[in-house]
Amino acid sequence: MMLKKLLFVLLTTILFGTLAFGQSNPVDLKKKKQQLQREIDELQRNANKAASNKKLTIRQIADLNKKISLMQDKIEIINSEMRSLDLEIHKNSKTVNNLKGQLGQLKKEYASMIRFAQKNQNSYTKMMFIFASSDFHQAYMRMKYLQQFGNYRKKQAGFIQGKEKNLKYKIVILDKNLKEKSSLMKEQESEKTKLGQNKEVQDKALSKYSTQEKQYRQGILERRKKQTIIDGQIRAAILRDIAIAKKKAEEAARLELARRKAAEERARITQAKIRAAEIAKAKAANKPIPPAPKEIVKELPVAIPTVLTKLSSDFEKNRGSLPRPVAGRITEGFGKHTEGQAVYYNDGINLEPEENAAVHTVFDGTVKQVASPYGKYYVLISHGSYYTVYHNLKSVSVSVGEKVSTNQVIGVVGNEAGKPHLQFQIWKGIKAQNPAGWIR
Repeated sequence: MMLKKLLFVLLTTILFGTLAFGQSNPVDLKKKKQQLQREIDELQRNANKAASNKKLTIRQIADLNKKISLMQDKIEIINSEMRSLDLEIHKNSKTVNNLKGQLGQLKKEYASMIRFAQKNQNSYTKMMFIFASSDFHQAYMRMKYLQQFGNYRKKQAGFIQGKEKNLKYKIVILDKNLKEKSSLMKEQESEKTKLGQNKEVQDKALSKYSTQEKQYRQGILERRKKQTIIDGQIRAAILRDIAIAKKKAEEAARLELARRKAAEERARITQAKIRAAEIAKAKAANKPIPPAPKEIVKELPVAIPTVLTKLSSDFEKNRGSLPRPVAGRITEGFGKHTEGQAVYYNDGINLEPEENAAVHTVFDGTVKQVASPYGKYYVLISHGSYYTVYHNLKSVSVSVGEKVSTNQVIGVVGNEAGKPHLQFQIWKGIKAQNPAGWIR
């Protein structure tokens, strides 16, 4: 009965320990904590790089805010780990106490058996116990009892040894839990100290930034104004290219129409000569004049720029699978944005690649414009009725009219506010598209 009780307690403890582990997910918590630490370290490296810059930027403050948020998340994960560990410590402590109680009871029972065995340890006493039986059957049963009692005592001793070994193991696990909790508490205190220090840095940064805000806002307005002018130049270039393509198509259609009319006129003259000869021949033979054949009018199609049409179609088929012009994270998306009270629109997306990264074309096309307003280049490439723009290049390696292929290097990315920056745009005619939906 005692053994069954013990097995029930152990199975229950293991079962609930497993459930608690599954709910707390300590392994997942540690992985998440490690991921957060990697992000914090990356932000710290960025902060160290920017430390030499006397002026703060909104991106630096945003990075600092994100770092503080990540540190708070890390502290919360440590708290979750500690809560999970507290639950495990409580369960292990309860198991240890139960094992101690059971071990004490087993030792007490074993001591009673030892005392009984000591009282009946000589052979004479055992023989007298057997010979005092009323009949042979009772004597046999008493002999079996003494034999089974000896075997049970040995088993009980082994069971006590196993219980003591299990208890020692549980105590080691409990000590490990307690040490891990102590380590987590130290880590928590360290993270809280770091968080406090970063909040002080944040307060100082915000205070410093507030003194620079007016100048910074002015800088933003100037950059947005320049960007608006550049976007206007890009639209104008696209409109010119569309007008040129339209004019070429109209000229091709006019030439085709003239060619068709000239062909029709030649056919009419030839038919008239044949008809005149038939009439003359009939008159000479004094025969009736044959009726004139029914005129068949053939509608010839107007020539269209099939090469450009196919290029547009191929570009469109690659929506969502175009390669990125540079490897890097998107720092600003497409569309409407607000900066304080100011509202502006981004006709593309902003990417942050590595320093001096090479910029690649995303599809086959023709370079339509290379310009360098305000000291930075942009390249406009036509892909039929679609256009791509690569802006903020410090150097270019292509020229207007040049045919380019997918992934061809067209220049080197430039910097903005101390960081590498590329603005990438996609246009369908003069309608800006969201590049995020086109690239991989």
